[in-house]
Parts: sequence; C-alpha cells; structure tokens
Amino acid sequence: MGYTNATEVLPKTVLEAVQKYVDGQCVYIPRRDDRRKAWGERTQTRANIKARNREIHVRHSRGMGARELAEEFFLSPKTIARILRARTAGR
Repeated sequence: MGYTNATEVLPKTVLEAVQKYVDGQCVYIPRRDDRRKAWGERTQTRANIKARNREIHVRHSRGMGARELAEEFFLSPKTIARILRARTAGR
C-alpha cells in the first residue's frame, strides 16, 4: 500500500475539514465494506494452507502419528489435532 497526497485526490473543502482533526499526520482510510477482500484472497496463503492440511490428512490416513506429523510440518501436536478434527467435523 502506498501513500497518496491528499491534495491530489480530495477537494479543498474536504481537505480543510480533515486538517481540523489530523493536521500533518498520516491517516489510514479503510476500504468500504462491499470492496473488502477476505483473508488470503490476494495471495496463495489460503490455498497453500489448504494443500498442507490435505497432505496432513493423507499422511495421517496412511498411519503417520500426530507427533510425527507435527515434526514433519513444523507445527505443534495440538495444531495437528485441530487440523485432523476439522476434516472429520466436515469443515
């Protein structure tokens, strides 16, 4: 995310109104709710985690234990258990 100079995009009256509250400071203006993206939509993170979790399920179904999976995937045994429960719960 880059910065845009407010003088380039805001009408003078709006800029003056904003300056009453935050003169010379950086202000974050959030996206409108209808234009927000869900977590992981911009990158492959969501897909990578899904693929990793599928692989955990495959290896577990082939007999690999939770502790072994935790070491293999650099996760805690508790996280492995949560991943395995998620599949069986239909998520």
